[in-house]
Amino acid sequence: MSSHEHLPLELDSSFLNTSTIIALCVFFALLCACIIIGHLLEEHRWANESITALILGLCAGGVVLLVRKGASSHLLKFSEDLFFLYLLPPIIFNAGFQVKKKRFFKNFSTILLFGIFGTVISFCIISLGVFWIFRKIGVESLSLKDHLAIGAIMSATDSVCTLQVLSQDETPFLYSIVFGEGVVNDATSIVLFNSVQTLDFHNIDGLTVLKLIGTFLYLLFTSTALGIAVGLLSAFIIKTLYFGRHSTDREFALMILMAYLSYLLAELLNLSGILTVFFCGIVMSHYTWHNVTESSRITTKHAFATMSFIAETFIFLYVGMDALDIDKWRESKASAGTSAAVSSTLFALVLVGRAAFVFPIANILNCVQKSESSKIHFKQQVIMWWAGLMRGAVTIALSYNQFGSYMRKSPESALMITSTIIVVLFSTIVCGSVTKPLIEAVLLRHRKPMVSDFTDNVSLEDLRVLLFESGDPSNSNNNQPAPRASSLRLLISHPTTTVHYFWRKFDDRFMRPMFGGRGFVPFVPSTPTGAADESSSA
Repeated sequence: MSSHEHLPLELDSSFLNTSTIIALCVFFALLCACIIIGHLLEEHRWANESITALILGLCAGGVVLLVRKGASSHLLKFSEDLFFLYLLPPIIFNAGFQVKKKRFFKNFSTILLFGIFGTVISFCIISLGVFWIFRKIGVESLSLKDHLAIGAIMSATDSVCTLQVLSQDETPFLYSIVFGEGVVNDATSIVLFNSVQTLDFHNIDGLTVLKLIGTFLYLLFTSTALGIAVGLLSAFIIKTLYFGRHSTDREFALMILMAYLSYLLAELLNLSGILTVFFCGIVMSHYTWHNVTESSRITTKHAFATMSFIAETFIFLYVGMDALDIDKWRESKASAGTSAAVSSTLFALVLVGRAAFVFPIANILNCVQKSESSKIHFKQQVIMWWAGLMRGAVTIALSYNQFGSYMRKSPESALMITSTIIVVLFSTIVCGSVTKPLIEAVLLRHRKPMVSDFTDNVSLEDLRVLLFESGDPSNSNNNQPAPRASSLRLLISHPTTTVHYFWRKFDDRFMRPMFGGRGFVPFVPSTPTGAADESSSA
């Protein structure tokens, strides 16, 4: 009996760890401080919430370091599972859920060029530069696999910070391109990183490149298809079963769970969870969101945005506090000059790698585009180049994956982690703080926006498509019928508008009757629509 008498105390000390509670209290207090300070600095030119969270994290880490007298400053150890499984999914899903779909898909081919081919170009330049320069600095123990992994790690832009810097309403064209590129870039960088891990460097031949290309295309299409399938399944279930008849909480809960399930399924099948949950968010916003009750529409829109906001802020706090983990800096055993040389080299290669594909691809697209409104002007190219220089938690997580394992406890592995942290802090704080005033100075935001920002004003092209399909109206007075333009001719002359036009016809005829969407109003007595129907029938 004496052992049973002490059981409650044992359970209490086991489940309620004091250090964990203290760490969580500190993080939640810092999150509250970030929200308050972010509100006070809303109109500030140089600051945004990500920079505020990073600086608060650094300050908190410094205080903890002083309290512990230089022993250790991390309250919670950086965990890849925490980042990839719990923090990243709500951010990417909300990005797909809130994105303006018409503008995004209008620039989809451009986004793929920057996100896929641009990332590959950056990966090659950074890998070659690291392989050539690091040996001259004195970092000689890294293998070819490590050099390629660094290329993939440093090619991952920080789409989280970019979303806070650019405005979807004030600079819609830039937001669409940079944001879309960021999502595809993250997926491409992770696929490249995973491909490097599985690559057999002892048997490299001509088929290796083809295998890499085939693997990437497989991941791209299967991840996208899985996200679309889960999104359509959620729309069909909610439309068919009418959860709002009894409880709006159930339809809201089902949307959250199925969105998260799509990400977990993708990771379980070794696909790209980022692409899957992103396209699941797009499909849910197009179909599922319109099938729920009006109260649930308001709830889901604000709940997804709030979860994304908290996750973004937590990530930057997390990175800021982890940056002052003194153990990593001691393990590197590198002088200040060596650490500065490695960090400067990495960031310089990021600058060169970014410029090597932004300006060439943009100018090639300008030569192909016939419409002046579809061209990317030089000032916009500069903003795209600058906004993509920021690196964030994806870069740090991949760096820990490559160099942070217990099997790789070496000074140069620790040096690569600390150098990656320096690049992330510098690029986010410096580039992130300069981006807002740079946009105002280069694009003259307070004046009339540039023509290419009005990418949604395609009424003339839509009208031309309709005229082409029904014939030339100038021949309506003649007895001869107007010639009907072929779909192939329309696709070649106006590819984006033509695809959008025929997609809308297909969507209205086949997809909406089965999966719901805009215009679908479920009859629920508790909603204003249901109440109006009841009163009219009475």
